[in-house]
Amino acid sequence: MTKNLTLIIILAAILILGGCGCGSYNGLVQQDEAVKNSWNRVQSDYQRRADLIPNLVNTVKGEANFERGTLTDVINARASATQMKVDPNDLTPEKVQQFQAAQGQLSQALGRLLVVTEAYPNLRANDAFRGLQAQLEGTENRIKTARNDFNDAVQNYNTKVRSFPTNIFAGMMGFKQRQGFAAEAGAERAPEVKF
Repeated sequence: MTKNLTLIIILAAILILGGCGCGSYNGLVQQDEAVKNSWNRVQSDYQRRADLIPNLVNTVKGEANFERGTLTDVINARASATQMKVDPNDLTPEKVQQFQAAQGQLSQALGRLLVVTEAYPNLRANDAFRGLQAQLEGTENRIKTARNDFNDAVQNYNTKVRSFPTNIFAGMMGFKQRQGFAAEAGAERAPEVKF
């Protein structure tokens, strides 16, 4: 009788732990997929911005003959940013930081382009330029939202990976913490615009 009771207790413990393990694993998979999906939305919004940039540059070229260096900076930054690809299955902190740095260079180049164009009233009055500027502004807002959504998904995932008892199963199954987007160095200072 004691052997049967011991066997029943062991089997019950195995079933309970197995059920918890399956539930934890499935929850981690769902959170991991949410992080990957959020990352894909971030990349989609950055791609939208990269697709708009050639139109903006061509509009500016057609309307104003000024500071070719600024246009070249935008074109080069766009090329660099679009070459940087990060696989959602391999979101290492280093790769996320490299991606963020490339996109930051593009953001800075676009900012300089938009500031320089303020000195050209004909360009500012051009409907195509205003439309593209509005599209870029909307895209930047989408990027911000997508990055915030990605950071929320990473936070939910990391919370689950670190929470007990899921952290035990996460370690055994190879689920590691992810890194979200962080503010760029110097982002706490507002950019200075001079005319």
